[in-house]
Amino acid sequence: MPFTASWRTLLDECDALAEDATLITPLTDTRFRITDVQEPRIVIEFVGSSDSQPLQREQFETLAERITDAGGTFDLQRLPPDADPYAAVLSLHPRYEIDDREGTLTETDEPTTSKLIKGASTQPDDTEGDAADRTEPDLDIYADMLLLIDALERHDPIALEECETPALINLYTLLSDVQRNAGDLRQAVREVLLGRLHHDQPVHGQYGSVQRTSRRNRSLKDDDAVIDILEDAGIPRERIMAVAREKVDEALDVTELSESDVYEIEESEYVRKADVDEERKETRLQGLKDQLALSDDPDAEDLRQEVDDLEQRIEELTEFKPGTEVGSRS
Repeated sequence: MPFTASWRTLLDECDALAEDATLITPLTDTRFRITDVQEPRIVIEFVGSSDSQPLQREQFETLAERITDAGGTFDLQRLPPDADPYAAVLSLHPRYEIDDREGTLTETDEPTTSKLIKGASTQPDDTEGDAADRTEPDLDIYADMLLLIDALERHDPIALEECETPALINLYTLLSDVQRNAGDLRQAVREVLLGRLHHDQPVHGQYGSVQRTSRRNRSLKDDDAVIDILEDAGIPRERIMAVAREKVDEALDVTELSESDVYEIEESEYVRKADVDEERKETRLQGLKDQLALSDDPDAEDLRQEVDDLEQRIEELTEFKPGTEVGSRS
């Protein structure tokens, strides 16, 4: 596709931004705003200073060509000095996306996210309301998932053998809580979806699709009735009689036989969650919430150290100590 079309799309995306829209560069985490959109250039101004910089169309075209030459994925470390604002602005284009973890800028066939961290589009968008109205849901799974994400970021789940035992206990506890709460929420969502789906008609969402289906569950009628019916059909009673576990257990209760006389017994060991320390979870969670609340505020840099100190105190509170009593909720 000629870059002229991509450039026009990028200019339209920049024009659609609100005045307070803030972007962040992928390499230096520098915040800036777009102050002017012209045919040959896009002018930006860095937050916290009056320094401005024109981003030239030719440089965007060169960057797009380098992405194509790299097979569609460009290593951001190969950017020239002070050029990462170009990558941040280009990510506003619906076909370009920055992967912070991999440190890449990729051209895709599907609409993508951008490095926009503050400021809504001035054009109507189906997802705009969702972002503006985002609130913290009052759900146990939300809190547990936030804590789990924090734990996964602190401890490499790919190298579990290298994790300390307290870290593994924390991971196991949180995974158990998330699994249980996710199952409850999944069932509630499923019940609502059943009323909206038709058989054999897949319905698609952003992350996947679902389809209504049915399953047959069978349960035998009264034993005597089943035996009589089958005998009438020529099936001998002896052929369908079987040993029932419940009746065997009842027989063991009134005899001197042991379980091993009638059961093949195999023992296996497993780990189960015993208790959850809700107080410590709440303490850690509040620290994370405070940090998240500050992280999107461009004027909150002077509070970063206070957040670090708060997290250090939380870390001391949540430090594993052998024999420490934990909460009683299971």
